[in-house]
Amino acid sequence: MAHTLWPASEAELAQMRRFNKKLAWLPRFKIRNRVTPRLIQALLRVSQKLKQAPAAQTRRVAGVPVRILRPEGQTQGVVLDIHGGGWVIGNAQMDDDLNLGMVQACGVAVVSVDYRLAVHTPVEGLMEDCLNAARWLLGSEEFADLPVFVVGESAGGHLAAATLLALKQWPELLKRVSGAVLYYGVYDLSGTPSVRTAGPETLLLDGPGMVDALRLLTPGLSDEERRQPPLSPLYGDFTGLPPALMFVGELDPLLDDTLQMAERWGAAAQVEAHLLPESAHGFIHFPVAMADGVLAYSRRWISARIQAVHACSD
Repeated sequence: MAHTLWPASEAELAQMRRFNKKLAWLPRFKIRNRVTPRLIQALLRVSQKLKQAPAAQTRRVAGVPVRILRPEGQTQGVVLDIHGGGWVIGNAQMDDDLNLGMVQACGVAVVSVDYRLAVHTPVEGLMEDCLNAARWLLGSEEFADLPVFVVGESAGGHLAAATLLALKQWPELLKRVSGAVLYYGVYDLSGTPSVRTAGPETLLLDGPGMVDALRLLTPGLSDEERRQPPLSPLYGDFTGLPPALMFVGELDPLLDDTLQMAERWGAAAQVEAHLLPESAHGFIHFPVAMADGVLAYSRRWISARIQAVHACSD
């Protein structure tokens, strides 16, 4: 399937360009050792303690910690959220603002996975945590008969796609998933062409170091082994997977990951992919109108599918 260029006004494009100029002054995110991610993680936790968090339930399910946000009224659906952070930083709480937006706009409960990080755990362990959390959610009586969505960004997009492919072992569980929303995910751990050619002008991410970072994440593997699904979801069998909504910025070195993923997934299921002009990696967190528009569109997409599921069950 062909991707669609996101319709942005000249004012919105100008706003994004101004923000990109600020981004250009910031250091790029690099994964070259275990010390830096630990420092960033410690700073993240300190900042979270200083910020008032929304009411949330934390619990351990199938051996995996999760953080649950619930709507005030009747729950219309449930989202499995998988946070980003390059596999080495982050936690479920860091997505509170985005998840609270979905809770309020869509009437869903959000179950965010606090998976282990690759600083101490092989990436396969992270994938296992996400799969176990998904199997619990899809088999839970608490969320029975509710439409389920899987949402992930960046490394979380990789883990979300890998989780859905792994769920093919349990077809009855996979059938319960009504859709996936994926923001600029990593789908080829050997590096797509846009990753391999990323230069020093890359915003937010360290373009020239991305291939080395993927190799550090998957030590001892050849590129052929790195391409095996679900480790690299791009090469999986998408038969039976749910509809998907995907976004990527045209300045993102992970551009080819989303465009190629949309083509492959779209051959087996309904896929809608949007290319964001003038947009870098992580754009949904930027204080710009285009980010607000993308998030609003994503929530409408989820709500429309929730309504369709409920209409069929009436």
